[in-house]
Order: sequence, then C-alpha cells, then structure tokens
Amino acid sequence: MNTAPPRGALRAALIDLDGTLMDTAPDIAAATNRLREDFGMTSLPETRIAQFVGKGVDLLIHRALTDDIDGRVDAERFARARESFRRHYSAINGSLAVVFDPVPTGLAKLREAGLRVGCVTNKHSEFTTPLLARAGLRDLLDVVVTADEVAHGKPHPDVIFEACRRLGVSTQETVLIGDSANDVQAAHAAGSRCVLVETGYNEGEPVHALLEGDGGADALFPDFAGATQWALQAARAGMA
Repeated sequence: MNTAPPRGALRAALIDLDGTLMDTAPDIAAATNRLREDFGMTSLPETRIAQFVGKGVDLLIHRALTDDIDGRVDAERFARARESFRRHYSAINGSLAVVFDPVPTGLAKLREAGLRVGCVTNKHSEFTTPLLARAGLRDLLDVVVTADEVAHGKPHPDVIFEACRRLGVSTQETVLIGDSANDVQAAHAAGSRCVLVETGYNEGEPVHALLEGDGGADALFPDFAGATQWALQAARAGMA
C-alpha cells in the first residue's frame, strides 16, 4: 500500500543505515556468533540475530546473550560481551554486508534533484564511518549522524534534529526513509515525514502494520527505488 506524497516543501531526505541502505545482518550475525562462542554458547541463525537489530549495539548484546528480545544480563557480563562484540565486529564490519541495488542510483538522483541527503543511524560512529566508506556510500551523503553523537538514538528524534541542524533545513522539510517502528516514531516526534522499505528488520515485527493509524508511515515500498521516487515526487510537488 502506497500513498501519494503530501504537498509542501521537501528539502532533505534522511536515511536509516541497517536494513535500508545496506543489508548489514551478515556482518552483525557473524560478529554476534563469535561473541556467543567466546561465552561458550552455540550459534544462532542469521534471521534470528537480525531480529535483535534496531535499537543499537547495547541492546543487541543483551539480546544476543539471552536469545530474547527483552533479555538482559548483569553489568559485568555485559561489559565483557561488549568488548568481545566490538573486537569481532570491527574485524568483520563491511566484509559481508551488501549495499541494496537501488541505493547508489537513488542517492545520486536525490542529490541531483537538489535535495540534501543524510544518514541517521543507531549504529555508533566507530562502525558507521568505515562501513560507509568501504561500501562507497560516504561521498553520496551530505551528513552522517550516529547514535553516539546525540543524547538518544531512535526512536528518539535526536539524530533527525542534529542532521537537520547540520544541513540547515527544518524537520518539516525532511523525510526519513527507514525500515522500522523506530524510524516511524522518530520521524513523527521530529515533525518529519516517514517512508518505509521492506528490505529491513523491524525487530522481527511485520513492517506493513506501521502504515496503520494516525501515527503510521506515509508510505511503504518494496525497496529504496520506490522510496526515492516518492521523495522526488514530493520535492516536485513542493515546488509547484
């Protein structure tokens, strides 16, 4: 189900990283299973670990050690696990992840149309910066804001506020392209529009449900190509 973009100025597109720009689950799963191995635990399927992605590395570690979306471990175990994951993910980061096919062309089209383009992610900068560089995406982005650069990651709107501040645009002139409830909630809290793609993780929950209700996303597309066209149409409508 897609909706026509609303009229009004659109000057910027902010984009989630994991599951939206790239399929990073293979990297994350490999590092997570090495972490579990360090703790004498068996491996989990990549599809299961992908369900743990979305609210940052700290919750990922808690979930990975408990195999429970709501699981938590004690502070000492968490600290050891965090260092283990950091070491393994730093070694793997970008080696298995894949840029979704429509992304490079889509980013170029958005910029050619005069939109400012940024990435807003719950991933930390120590992982985001090398990943985007290795994938060849950093030069296609005007700004990158990571969760450790602001007070709160998504679903809080801080990354959107910071990206808009750096770009010199208002949140009302911005669309967030993402894959999860975190993105929808952050966009609405910031006063931005939100478009979703089906290529991501959404913590294992159906993404189609995020279209429902007054607080739902503006549109949902199979991949980044549809989201790109939505943003381009919205930008043209705002100029009319």
